[in-house]
Amino acid sequence: MGYDLVIFDNDGVLVDSEPLANSILAEYLSEIGHPTSYEDSLRDYMGAAVHRVHDLVLERTGKRLPDDFDEALHTRTFAAFARELRPVPGVEEVLGALTAHGVGYCLASSGSHERIRVGHRAAGLDGWFEEEWIFSSEDVGQGKPAPDLFLHAARSMGVEPSRCVVVEDSTLGVQAARAAGMDVFAFTTMLPAERLRGATAYFGDMKQLPGLLQLPV
Repeated sequence: MGYDLVIFDNDGVLVDSEPLANSILAEYLSEIGHPTSYEDSLRDYMGAAVHRVHDLVLERTGKRLPDDFDEALHTRTFAAFARELRPVPGVEEVLGALTAHGVGYCLASSGSHERIRVGHRAAGLDGWFEEEWIFSSEDVGQGKPAPDLFLHAARSMGVEPSRCVVVEDSTLGVQAARAAGMDVFAFTTMLPAERLRGATAYFGDMKQLPGLLQLPV
């Protein structure tokens, strides 16, 4: 095994939430006067904490989002999760293989702790992660693409950054992992490899991940 700790992004890597979340975000921004397509949302906000939405809208338009924006967005998103969210195909098998071989893992997400837990309950993944294995951008000063979140996860899990590998599907996440001095395997189901430059390796199916991790067969 080449690594002591596997750090998973959550949205799009563990739970198949990116299409849902970005569709809802684009629709809501458009409703309140900031026309945004699904593709715009993927480009600008995928992998980021919600404060990036506020920052970019203010930068581009000079206008602030409504005070209740976060609450309204979360209400819409959580309702969609409860109806439709599923685990990423094959991810439970990967988690099972890591557990069987005694390899440490955790998750580090731009989403809030509440969003992570709501999504895991809806997708049936809540049994795979102890509370102390879950890290959110809420826990650090700066979210992705800053390295803070991944460094915080490694430190909390007692593993040196050089012994960690991150599994990511967003441009900001790949940048954050590299800034943290970690290898990163880019999952290319949402964005093509050329949008995820700098990754250590690329894969498009969870069945490929155990091989990249050099898990014993």
